[in-house]
Amino acid sequence: MIGRPRSPRPAGDSTPVRRAGTRRALLGALAGIAALLATGVTAAPAGAAPDPGLRTPSAQQDALSFWTAQRMREATPLDVLSVDPTDVRRAAPRQGRATVVPPSAPAAAVGPLAFPHSGGPWSGGGAVTRTAGRVFFTYQGRTASCSGNAVTSANKSTVLTAGHCVKLEGAWHTNWVFVPGYHDGQRPYGTWTAARLLSTPQWTANEDINYDIGAAVVAPLDGTRLTDAVGGQGVAFNTGYSKAMYSFGFPAAAPYDGEKFIYCSGTTFRDFLLSGDHGLTCNMTGGSSGGPWFTQFDEATGTGLQSSVNSFKYNFLPNAMYGPYFGADAQNLYQSAQSS
Repeated sequence: MIGRPRSPRPAGDSTPVRRAGTRRALLGALAGIAALLATGVTAAPAGAAPDPGLRTPSAQQDALSFWTAQRMREATPLDVLSVDPTDVRRAAPRQGRATVVPPSAPAAAVGPLAFPHSGGPWSGGGAVTRTAGRVFFTYQGRTASCSGNAVTSANKSTVLTAGHCVKLEGAWHTNWVFVPGYHDGQRPYGTWTAARLLSTPQWTANEDINYDIGAAVVAPLDGTRLTDAVGGQGVAFNTGYSKAMYSFGFPAAAPYDGEKFIYCSGTTFRDFLLSGDHGLTCNMTGGSSGGPWFTQFDEATGTGLQSSVNSFKYNFLPNAMYGPYFGADAQNLYQSAQSS
């Protein structure tokens, strides 16, 4: 930045140079940097375009204040996307090398449940009851909800969800928070505000249904990072189709009300129309979007490898849920989030 020219000092003037203004400016700059570092997100390089997914510390505080218990109760579920089968067929997700990140959530003994299951309350307990939670945000002037899940990550602050749960119809959501372990209006592990929202390039640019994957990097809460508080599930990429999988979420549209943790389970099938997605028999409704799908899920511990998220239903198949394949672009998104 070009500054005001300085007046030359008279020769022989021994008056000390006043540096208070410079010192204040320096301290202010350092304070700003410290505030950004506290969120776990670093500023963009000089000259780079602003990141529309970044949330300033003041915006984070506003979001935390905004979400009262009453507003959470009144939040309407963001619909599971309804897709018309006459939509243009899109390219299948790019695949790559199979990669697995193991869970970091501590194990907890629970009893086995029925498999397969088309939808009902999860009564098994275990780590998933801490890592999964509800997502709340504002969208087009209304309060809305989705689901999300904390995953093992380098920054210990990464939440995976659906792309339409962070950005929809060209606009990034605001007042975005994650409430792990939510149940019956309770927030046992607190409310975590987004410091940065991200999605795959294909969802960000074109809202391509095959890439309906989003992520949030949440700020520490009272000096503690997310997965230090609740643990983190594992993540798997490029591991194939037709797997035994479990899906979780907080559906809030009838017959559900968003207060219960619901699951579905079964062997997935490959989407026969959009070609790239997993399908699962599941009756979850709006509000479950962004909830995690797990392979190698252990009912005895409540841990697994997150391999998709609740994304959409065909309008003529209300009892089948679809979730994007976690391929190369999902892996790149995860890497970008965990390195923030």
